[in-house]
Amino acid sequence: MSRFDKYLLSQLLALFGFFSLVLVAVYWVNRAVGLFDQLIGDGQSALVFLQFSILTLPNVIRLVLPISAFVAAVYIANRLMSESELVVMQATGFSSFRLARPVVTFGLIVALMMLVLMNWLVPASRTTLAERSAEISQDVTAQFLKDGTFIHPVAGITIYIREINARGELLDLFLADDRSHDTRASYSARRALFLKADDGPKLLMFDGMMQSIDTKSARLSVTRFSDFTYNLAGMIAPPAARNRNRAELSTRELLHPTQALMTETGDTSATLRFEAHSRFAQPLLAVAGALVGFASLLLGAFSRFGLWRQVLIATLLLLVIQSISTVTTSWGVSYDRGWILAYVAPVVGLAIGAFELWLTQRPRWVAKPEVAR
Repeated sequence: MSRFDKYLLSQLLALFGFFSLVLVAVYWVNRAVGLFDQLIGDGQSALVFLQFSILTLPNVIRLVLPISAFVAAVYIANRLMSESELVVMQATGFSSFRLARPVVTFGLIVALMMLVLMNWLVPASRTTLAERSAEISQDVTAQFLKDGTFIHPVAGITIYIREINARGELLDLFLADDRSHDTRASYSARRALFLKADDGPKLLMFDGMMQSIDTKSARLSVTRFSDFTYNLAGMIAPPAARNRNRAELSTRELLHPTQALMTETGDTSATLRFEAHSRFAQPLLAVAGALVGFASLLLGAFSRFGLWRQVLIATLLLLVIQSISTVTTSWGVSYDRGWILAYVAPVVGLAIGAFELWLTQRPRWVAKPEVAR
């Protein structure tokens, strides 16, 4: 690799890292606000919130990398054009295709990162995230241990806990059971504990009283107890068998879908195969985006007003490529060989970038530099 290639590649990677960090932070904060309200509101700890946040990062990074590659290429090309560095390199005999060589290398590096993310890290993180979500939904402690609040875990049940001490004891517990039309019962205890048993969670109450009223005869019965066990199994729905979605499947499973896999995900074989090939096609969009961004700015020349027209053209071209990707995705999942359409957007993007580089070799297509007056 020549000195110029190393210089340009280092500049691209540095800016790419900066923009990726900024975009991931912005996107993550936006997602984290809703996730924080959901988990903390359900009684989960900050450690669970941190774990969920980390598990969502691979998918966030996967979405951000192509955008960061495009922005870095446009920013570097704009700066090198404004400082006339690219003009000097062209004067020494470098063609546009030669100037774009480190940009293509940069795009391939980003594409390699995306390949690792989309084929290994994202499916693994999604699987772990789904499993942890299922575990939390069955976490009795997180659902019930909220002091100072009336909780209604199921219809007809009301629970109130005045305080939860450092040892996990529930102080001054009140429980009302109105599920039966014939009998209404209420339980109160000075302290209580949650217990996990093989047949379901139980509530162990101490120094309390049970009041039961027969709604037909209006007869009230009061029973005092030193300890009493209340079965909570009926309040917790049994864990259902979890079906994976296609984002959790490995690429090998997607490439060779079985009938059992299609039944589990509810997707057709065409959809699963398209998902597999999109994991190889989407990383190429990073190469196409970087090349289009760089080549578009080469179409311009030094101007006191900047290269805002070329930047606008590059942005519009990127939107066109993304639109093609969206359209081909909707079509590709409908046909058995529709997976071929997954590669249309990257190929079109690379073709646009190559065509722009070819245009820069034609002087009549390139804007002439402004002459200072």
